Amino acid sequence: MGKYQLDTPENKAFVREMRNSLLSFGHQFPSPGGGSYYLGDDGTPWKDRPRETWITSRMAHVYSLGVMLGHEGSEALADTALKGLLGELYDEDHGGWYAGITSDGDYLPNKQCYAHAFVILAATSAYLAKRPKSKELLKSAIAAYDAHFWEGDRGLSVDTWNTEFTKLDEYRGMNANMHSVEAFLAVADALDDENYRIRAGRIINFVIGWARDNEYRIPEHFTSDWIPDLECNKDKPDDCFKPYGATPGHGIEWARLIVQWAISTYGSNGENVNDYIKIAEKLYNRAIEDGWNVDGAPGICYTTGWDGKPIVHDRMHWTLAEAINTSAVLFRVTGNEKYKEDYAAFMEYLDKYVFDHETGSWFHQLDQNNKLLDTVWPGKCDIYHALQATMIPYNEMVGVSIAAALSRTR
Repeated sequence: MGKYQLDTPENKAFVREMRNSLLSFGHQFPSPGGGSYYLGDDGTPWKDRPRETWITSRMAHVYSLGVMLGHEGSEALADTALKGLLGELYDEDHGGWYAGITSDGDYLPNKQCYAHAFVILAATSAYLAKRPKSKELLKSAIAAYDAHFWEGDRGLSVDTWNTEFTKLDEYRGMNANMHSVEAFLAVADALDDENYRIRAGRIINFVIGWARDNEYRIPEHFTSDWIPDLECNKDKPDDCFKPYGATPGHGIEWARLIVQWAISTYGSNGENVNDYIKIAEKLYNRAIEDGWNVDGAPGICYTTGWDGKPIVHDRMHWTLAEAINTSAVLFRVTGNEKYKEDYAAFMEYLDKYVFDHETGSWFHQLDQNNKLLDTVWPGKCDIYHALQATMIPYNEMVGVSIAAALSRTR
């Protein structure tokens, strides 16, 4: 059907309508202080949950995109989220950002690399959308990250500090490094600072090495010496941020980021770019082979063992979003019709199972039989992954971050 096929008028209309409905769905996120409430199934805020920095940053990012897209109300929504990041979520005493604030006004007790990477992403998008105080936020976010999370001698990022930045947790993780790559590429594009693109490449080359050593299933968890901990969280395999085993969705997401970095570094016809594209294809195809349609129903499994067999069969919306993005990107750079066919299959699955046609949003978690589930991701906390899946497939500047690409075409 034309509705699901990349580059058809029907598919362009489908994703455009979904983009608008997603942006409308998220309007109720702001708290009085600017921190983002966690959104429920119908878009109403769950005020009993913490207002977390990573969610607030994502909302600042998507409504900065909304500003550039011309979505009504985006200016006020982006500015309110920035108010939260510059105000109630920022630690005036020790610097950096709290993980979040509870409904009782207490601060969550750590400082996360993951959250700080999203603050940087939010700030770059807001800066490109010309939002007030966004340059101040970006400068502060980069300074905090560089001071506490980036290990320049090693070329990787650490994960979690205590609130005072005096005790560093021994855990090291790829999730935070992956979103750091996303943030670094955004900074490089927004500020024309190639140092951050080089940083992204250093992380990427480590990931490629670990993937090659592990049949292109990327280790997620590491010791403080960066030794893969392949048994981490075996007793809690469906953890929302640190699941046991391989995470096909992350293999897919890394593939897209590698393509973006390689093209932005070497150019579309550069000497080394094809080597990185081939690696991205291996990561994507391994993840799809392991996770897509492997257990009797359509969908991508959340996790697999190191043998590629599914462990957690739940379908997470973000994994589908990344599969839509990466299949389109790989088609753009290789011309291989397989990826175009994958995109159509993912879009059909989205329309049938994951897109909530009543609210215009995406269900965040389904079970093995594609029935709604709320054990890991109840409600619909934010619209970041889903919104980007309506934009990245049609970003013709494959080597440019989505906000920067949008700002250049306004």
